[in-house]
Amino acid sequence: MKGLFSQFLLVAISLLAMPDLSASSSNTKHFQFNVEWKSVRRLCHRKAILTVNGKFPGPTIAVNEGDNVQVKVTNSVDRNTTIHWHGVRQLRTGWADGPAYITQCPIGTGKTYTYNFTVVDQRGTLWWHAHFSWQRASVYGAFIIYPSTPFPFPYQPEADIPIILGEWWNGDVEAVESEMMLHGGGPNTSDAYTINGLPGPSYPCSDKALSSRMLLLYFPKIALLLFSSNLECKIDFEPYLTSIFPFDNSTTIGFVKYQTTKSSNFQKQDLPTPPYTLPDNLPSLKDTPFVTQFLDNLKSLGSKAYPCKVPRTIDKRIITTISLNLQECPINQTCKGLLNKHFYASMNNQSFIRPRVSLLESHYYNLKPGLSLNFPENPPYIFNYTGVDPMSENMSTEFETKILEIPFGTKLEIVLQDTNFLNPENHPIHIHGHNFFIVGRGFGNFDVSKDPLGYNLEDPPERNTVAVPVGGWAAIRLITDNPGVWFVHCHLEEHISWGLALGFLVRSGKELSQSLLPPPGDLPPC
Repeated sequence: MKGLFSQFLLVAISLLAMPDLSASSSNTKHFQFNVEWKSVRRLCHRKAILTVNGKFPGPTIAVNEGDNVQVKVTNSVDRNTTIHWHGVRQLRTGWADGPAYITQCPIGTGKTYTYNFTVVDQRGTLWWHAHFSWQRASVYGAFIIYPSTPFPFPYQPEADIPIILGEWWNGDVEAVESEMMLHGGGPNTSDAYTINGLPGPSYPCSDKALSSRMLLLYFPKIALLLFSSNLECKIDFEPYLTSIFPFDNSTTIGFVKYQTTKSSNFQKQDLPTPPYTLPDNLPSLKDTPFVTQFLDNLKSLGSKAYPCKVPRTIDKRIITTISLNLQECPINQTCKGLLNKHFYASMNNQSFIRPRVSLLESHYYNLKPGLSLNFPENPPYIFNYTGVDPMSENMSTEFETKILEIPFGTKLEIVLQDTNFLNPENHPIHIHGHNFFIVGRGFGNFDVSKDPLGYNLEDPPERNTVAVPVGGWAAIRLITDNPGVWFVHCHLEEHISWGLALGFLVRSGKELSQSLLPPPGDLPPC
């Protein structure tokens, strides 16, 4: 995991949240998003970046559990765009999910599209971001869902402070993607990490660009200092590294200062001055054992009020490998990947190609050609996935738009198996349209006869993204109760471009309530 340039995982962490007494009643919340250019100065450089309403990060969406949400998005720039509400299940409303050419065609220049969905049985802090090309480098923000019942904490919080991690490039991010795909090499690394869009004082020309508040997996390093009436955090972010490829080896710093008495009056000049010192017992960049221990400690509440609805039995098990691939360079073309070849990525040796018409429309209108419903449910070849020579066993991938088709209501297990082709790497796999339970993890090759015996079926964590261990596997379980076509992909952005993705089709059930709703009248055309 090299950084957000690769993974573009902009983590929105809600430190505190204030419940709203009206959360139990269903209301419609309206928001206006205008995608526009904004001139921003960072790291001694000024450039125009894509923003929503001229804000970087974009505006926070705060709603109550059960609310209907309508976000009118106007595209005022000279390129296509879409918006994805990361983690929102979109129950029967796949048209509002956002990934380009999966659930919709992009919003064109000067066009408007209203994302219309209801937040059902979800609460907490998620995030939204652009889902076209690599626009989420700057088009993102927090999405907060206040619960209909009080938080299960001893003390009810009094305020919310979204903390959004990101990255900054002095150059044009979309040009970086174009260069990478044209010549098949790895992308240029970012120039800084950011907290709420600001790089912090450890970077040049950033003394005043410090995040203080009243893509990649990151190590959030937090030190607490108590000063009379105030509690102050030093927050230090740097990447968790599992790749041999170049990465942004830098650190960003921000501050959260808690006011503990009514007489306290926070001023920015009250913050500590450099040099900033942090404890020396924090995890290193390559501390996989620490990451493993931390993730293994994540559990569901599993209480009567918050039951853990993990399927204890399954109807189907899918096993898919996750691979980086090298392809021979086309004739009369220069390639800048390893050994002068072209980098790609795949799942079960299939590199995903985005279609020209959205997969959801192809499914709904039964368009042919459009859907190829034959994504392999097991690896095409059985071998020692994590024990072979990284170069000699690098198989050429196939390039198609293949879909995994599953009936409605299936109790499904998906085992995500990392390989050490080119480089074993920690892959954050995100599934649209469904939450799932992470029932098992391990290193090496998944053993179907032994490993399920060690699954946690009591209180596994419920997530929308799973980190597949470097050189290992992760097993997830879900019930396919949301009809439509959904995107399953690595959240390392370069890996999506290289094809580490698949389409996930959940057929409609027998009841009307188990079917996809009709498309809205303003759905963007291709």
